[in-house]
Amino acid sequence: MEKKLAARFKAARRLFPVTEKERKITYFNSASTGPLCRPVKKAMYDYYELTQYLEKSAIDREAFAALDTIRSCGARILGAAADEVGFGFSTTFGLNIAAFGLPLKKGDEVLLSDVEFPANVYPWLALGQNGVKVRMLKSVDRHFDIEIFEKSIGPKTRCLALSFVQFFNGYKNDLEEIGKICRRKGLYFVVDGIQGCGVETIDVRKCRIDILSSGAQKWMLSPLGTGLFYIRKDLQKKVRMPFASWLGVDWKLNFTDLFHYDLPFFNSARRFEMGTYPYGHVFAAKAALELITSLGVANIQKHNHELLDTLIEYLNESGYYRVVSSLEAKHRSSILSFTCPEARDVYKRLAGLKIIASFREGAIRISPHLFNDSGDIRRFIGVLKSAQGN
Repeated sequence: MEKKLAARFKAARRLFPVTEKERKITYFNSASTGPLCRPVKKAMYDYYELTQYLEKSAIDREAFAALDTIRSCGARILGAAADEVGFGFSTTFGLNIAAFGLPLKKGDEVLLSDVEFPANVYPWLALGQNGVKVRMLKSVDRHFDIEIFEKSIGPKTRCLALSFVQFFNGYKNDLEEIGKICRRKGLYFVVDGIQGCGVETIDVRKCRIDILSSGAQKWMLSPLGTGLFYIRKDLQKKVRMPFASWLGVDWKLNFTDLFHYDLPFFNSARRFEMGTYPYGHVFAAKAALELITSLGVANIQKHNHELLDTLIEYLNESGYYRVVSSLEAKHRSSILSFTCPEARDVYKRLAGLKIIASFREGAIRISPHLFNDSGDIRRFIGVLKSAQGN
């Protein structure tokens, strides 16, 4: 990594209290919950301070400007237009827009992978009440298999819902190739983006994605209860609104005269947003997404993969640990899972030393981010070596 960019990552690291030496914490768990940096915490605190002395309409103006920034940052992260991006509260929020908004009818079929996170399963299963059928596609080596998918498309198949990156092993699906098949076969393509958005590059247009949803509390380093969703522009009017909000219409920030019931819904993804907005979290999310976009997702991805390269080299040479994640370039992500004969005990040992990772499906899952550095990886490897020795 070039010196100027490396200096920017070093400066970004200093923004995160979790990296302070006196805490003696090594945090490798952004795939679970991303830690909050000082600017994010300050943005939330500043909002609550503003409420003490600033007139409400002024706060509204600031908050709605922050929402515009969030949508613009989201568009940069996704490769979309700002009017295709909305503010949501979780991945589940946007997936429910897809499940209950797409024009699916009795007898239609939705395809899912049998290794999906539950957030991308239950909204679709709930469509059973409408007579929509869900079929689970068998994975191969715990990966979504494109060949099986293409062979499984039948006359009633209308939609594929799939993760950008699989949560437990970091397998990054080839969304561009899958999107081509969906478009050619006339299927809606819905993506659960939470394990990739903000940390792995994506272009929703090249991938021919119709709807994508992602919470922002993981890789986008925002508080819980924040997120983004994307709905392709020419699809927005075809998607039913499963719920409607008084802030899905354009009040032009005039909330002094509210007896207007004839306002049109926004001609953008905002028509699907829900209000009243959690302003404190909005300001925090703005600060978090500005950090992500200032560094650039491609740079963050490169940074993380380089850190993992060092760990992978050790794991492969150890003779004790086995990498579970795919190491094929197009399927790698910022998540790495590995196992060993006493994996749970090793995980507990790491946790006892304040090295924070996750244990998923029998493997240790590590997920470094922009605030981690080579020293964190060296410490991690040192503990793994000592555990191997026992």
